[in-house]
Amino acid sequence: MNEQDPSEQPTPYDDEIDLRELFQVLWGGKWLIGGITFGATLIAVIVALLLPNVYRAEALLAPNQNEGAGALSALAAQYGGLASLAGINLGSGSSDNTALGLEILKSRKFISEFIERHDILVPLMAADGWDAETGELKIDSDIYDVGAQKWVREVRPPKKTIPSLQEAYKEFNEEVFSVSQDKKTGFVTLAVEHYSPTSAQQWVNWLVDDINSTIMKQDVAEAEQAIAYLNKQIEATSLAELHVVFFRLIEEQMKTVMLANVSDEYLLKTLDPAVAPEKKAKPKRALIVLVSAFFSGVLAVFLVFVMGPRDDSQ
Repeated sequence: MNEQDPSEQPTPYDDEIDLRELFQVLWGGKWLIGGITFGATLIAVIVALLLPNVYRAEALLAPNQNEGAGALSALAAQYGGLASLAGINLGSGSSDNTALGLEILKSRKFISEFIERHDILVPLMAADGWDAETGELKIDSDIYDVGAQKWVREVRPPKKTIPSLQEAYKEFNEEVFSVSQDKKTGFVTLAVEHYSPTSAQQWVNWLVDDINSTIMKQDVAEAEQAIAYLNKQIEATSLAELHVVFFRLIEEQMKTVMLANVSDEYLLKTLDPAVAPEKKAKPKRALIVLVSAFFSGVLAVFLVFVMGPRDDSQ
């Protein structure tokens, strides 16, 4: 009763893709596919060749061990209770100067002062290339007039003709500078990317020098304040036991001052200094061309399928 006409029953191949038909569609649109792919690849080649080279200089650094923190920690454990009787909190005595230094290194205040101190606003915001023969930066004349030494760029408010330090910080932090620390070894990698390899090297060295100097001055100032405070506490108390604690604390603070004057590499020690790179870091021109060719080819094939088969006989 439920018999069907054999001619009405679907064949097992009705729902399968006909590869021959797909090939015919692709073959019919071969010129469109080839034209789009070739055109996009040609544009990618031109763009890739016009992009200026960017060089990356980096230094490998190691944190200097803070012996004073360990000594203060031992004193806090030994004399913390006694010092609290005099209203003095020794704390734990432990601090991670490296982590603090890296956060300062990435801060808006430090980078803004770095840009001002070394007068790098023009090469940071107006450079658009580097002349390998002369070793000089190429400055975009639409942004900065080298002859008149004047900013001439046209921008919309709230930006101004002369780039602000906030704008310079964003450019430096997002496009130029990077710093990272290996969690296992503790080693720090500090890198700068710029059109000029010599500028990239110099900026890395300046950053290392400046962060070492900043942390050193900060610790020395704190140590000197602590010494002055402890001397006052010695005069204010008659307990011999507290005198011992205060003299030990003064001794450790004086060690901090002494160590700061021994070496310029107070916070970070250079293991592998930055050099002016000979090879560019980017752009990856071959990769740009290959990716453009691939995606333009995929797009062209998609358009051919959307447009449907073409009759080349007409």
